Amino acid sequence: MPISPDAPIELTTFGWVPPFARGQVRDLRVRWALEELGLDYSLRLIGPPPQGYERDQPFCQVPCLREGEVQLFESGAIVQYLGEKDERLLPRDPTARARAIQWCYAALNSVEPALMNFATLDTFYPGEEWARLRKPGAEQFLRGKLQRLSDWLGDSMWLEGERFTVGDLLMVTVLRILGGEGGLLADYPALDSYRARGSERPAFQRALADQLALYNDQEVAA
Repeated sequence: MPISPDAPIELTTFGWVPPFARGQVRDLRVRWALEELGLDYSLRLIGPPPQGYERDQPFCQVPCLREGEVQLFESGAIVQYLGEKDERLLPRDPTARARAIQWCYAALNSVEPALMNFATLDTFYPGEEWARLRKPGAEQFLRGKLQRLSDWLGDSMWLEGERFTVGDLLMVTVLRILGGEGGLLADYPALDSYRARGSERPAFQRALADQLALYNDQEVAA
């Protein structure tokens, strides 16, 4: 799906990020949802946050989304908003819809904080003694979350059975923070396969390629 400057949906992201963050910036979650629904969008590049950006995003983070009079921040809220447009991401049956939304909260509140608490120790604090001492406890706590998630998933294709929803979209992007094959997820085969299954979806591959192309282009221009 081409990124059009005339699209009614505008997505804000950073114009540059360091190499370790490429393919992980949270606008990827929104790009994926847009690709799943076949919705065109334009990009607004920022960095460092321009003066006044805090009126769009109080914490000066990305992504933000604008569509007409609608202006949203927080990737989970944006993905849910897009899911409301089409039952391909958010079922119309009230019970199925509510259960899909609950997994959005689970991904961002129950799993991601534990995962980030572990992953950032090596990324941002390599060689720090306090980080070395903290890592075993952070890993143990994260493994508890991963085991419970793996137990729930079992042999199912997606979190609620055979249907992919916004909850899966967010959960897969959270699990990707741990990296690909050979990482911590290798100890949880059901989750490792689940992450791979989501990452292999054509819509995700297009979204990832577009984000990586942006940063590659910025690097070449520099």
